[in-house]
Parts: sequence; C-alpha cells; structure tokens
Amino acid sequence: MNESYLKNVIEAALFAAGRPLTVVQIAQLFDEHVRPSTAEVRAQLAALSADYETRGIEMKETASGFRVQVRGALASEISRLWPERPPRFSRALLETLALIAYRQPITRAEIEAVRGVAVNPNIIKTLLERNWVRIVGQRDVPGHPELLGTTREFLDYFGLKTLDELPPLAHLTAMADVNLQLDLGEEARARLDAAADAGTAAPLLDEDSAEDDEQPASLAAASELVAAGPPFDS
Repeated sequence: MNESYLKNVIEAALFAAGRPLTVVQIAQLFDEHVRPSTAEVRAQLAALSADYETRGIEMKETASGFRVQVRGALASEISRLWPERPPRFSRALLETLALIAYRQPITRAEIEAVRGVAVNPNIIKTLLERNWVRIVGQRDVPGHPELLGTTREFLDYFGLKTLDELPPLAHLTAMADVNLQLDLGEEARARLDAAADAGTAAPLLDEDSAEDDEQPASLAAASELVAAGPPFDS
C-alpha cells in the first residue's frame, strides 16, 4: 500500500473518531486484502507525530490508543473559543480522586481515615458516573467494603498511557494553583484547561464544605494527604 495514502487515512480517522484509536482498530479500516500490518500502522503514526512537531496539534498515546489533540502550549489561546468556564473542582473531590489514583485499591472508609472527614456520597457518585473510578473488588474484612480504583477513561482524560506515568507526589506537592482536576505536568495542565474551557469537563463540585465551592482545590494539600496517610494492606 502507498505509504502516503496510509498516512492520510490514519490522520483522517484520528480526526474523525473523536476518541483514541488502537493500532488494530486503525488497521481494520482497510479491506482485508490490502490491510496494513501493525508495524506499518505504527510507522505511519510515528511519521505523523514527527510531522506535527512544528504544528499546533500533536499525537498522543493514551491507555485506549492514539489521538490527535491541540498542542498543550497553545491551549491558553485556543481556550478563548469558549469564553465561559465551568465551575472549578472542589478540594474534597480532588483529594478523593488523588487518594484513589495513588493508593488504589482503596475503600471509602480508608479515604475517610486519611482525609479525616466523611466522603460526600456525591463525590464517589460523580467519579463513578464519569467512569474515572470503578469498583474493582471487595476488601477481605468484616463487611467486605468495596475497593475503588481508576479506569481506562481516567487515563485517557488525563493523557496517560499507564498509571506509571502519574507524576511523583513530590512534583504535586510543589504546586500551589490547581484550577484543574489533577495537574499532570505542564503539557497536561494546558490540555485540561482547554478541555475545561471547551465544556468537555463537567462541573465536579460537592458539598463537603461551603468553602470548597468558592476556592480552587489545593493539589499540594491533596498530595500531602496521599503521602502522609497510613498504608493499607490489600
């Protein structure tokens, strides 16, 4: 198959899909008798990524596959297409999500033990509804409480391929301004800001305290909670 044609089809598919595509899904776009190998698809994905290095878009591989997105450095300008910003995420929701992401699998009671306050049911409900968190099992203790863990959608939303790409807690502690869900580096921060401006991030406020609805969440506080909390036996 002509390499230029293959690259053009891949590029068009990534723009049209509106979601990450795997190498296998891309290959299956072609008739069986001309279907490219996974190696050929990966080669053209790499070629596209190289083409984008000096452009306003970039190739990103997440847990669900490859996607084309606005380059993070340009997010501030692009965000002006959507002048209305959604409400900020609350500190309580951020702390809960951070604990689940870094210490999974974890129970609701364990989250409450670390945070020192009860978890508003709406927080867990919201995280489950957004498919950022799922029930991964039950802890083998009296009552068999549900264990919570993050999902593939969580990784996709934050531009991660695996949980190993989560930033070290020391990096999070050094950050003071969290207008975003989780700050995963400068590139991801800009991308998420643009996503929020675009309306792709729904408001995730809770009623854990009236103060939460008025102040941006403190990622430094969240990371300190994660780092300082007692270890849980799985």
